Amino acid sequence: MSAGADGSGGGGGAGTEARVGGGSPGADGFVPSALGTREHWDAVYERELKTFQEYGDTGEIWFGEESMNRLIRWMQKHKIPLDASVLDIGTGNGVFLVELAKFGFSNVTGIDYSPSAIQLSGSIIEKEGLSNIKLKGTFDAISLNPDNAIEKRKQYVKSLSRVLKVKGFFLITSCNWTKEELLNEFSEGFELFEELPTPKFSFGGRSGNSVAALVFQKT
Repeated sequence: MSAGADGSGGGGGAGTEARVGGGSPGADGFVPSALGTREHWDAVYERELKTFQEYGDTGEIWFGEESMNRLIRWMQKHKIPLDASVLDIGTGNGVFLVELAKFGFSNVTGIDYSPSAIQLSGSIIEKEGLSNIKLKGTFDAISLNPDNAIEKRKQYVKSLSRVLKVKGFFLITSCNWTKEELLNEFSEGFELFEELPTPKFSFGGRSGNSVAALVFQKT
């Protein structure tokens, strides 16, 4: 789940991204995965769409409700206008779009490269009775793609830079990319604006964050 917003000369975005191990590392030490393929996500959302149609279950909320609320609280704290254009990149089941709309954001768009995800999110949005949400990959899927993932990640960052205005914001939550790795990936065209507090874990006498949540600003 990712999102972007433009308004009052600026833009913003919010995203949740994941990286999963398994397989052989690529040239950059990164491990590709089936999670980086469109076929995987088509199958996932086809199952979730069938479940929603049969039982009304909206499916999994990636990173949980607290993660969504953390991003929305940040947007409210920094007075992102409610009529700002917000783009949810890799919208999945569209639940984050629904939450944004319920908080009063009126110009919200979700995109996803899985047609099944768009169909599922459209069904959920219709059930919620919301009419001001538009539906059109995500960094996690792109970064896990077994086919030339390094170049795909670079293209993602370039494309993101094109859709945001100068001084616009991009929010990202990652469960496997560290803060330092994200800073490196988004070093061209973006600078770190703020790090959001996230849950911590302790293991073997060492502690750290279970996820990284960063706010980047387009330079």
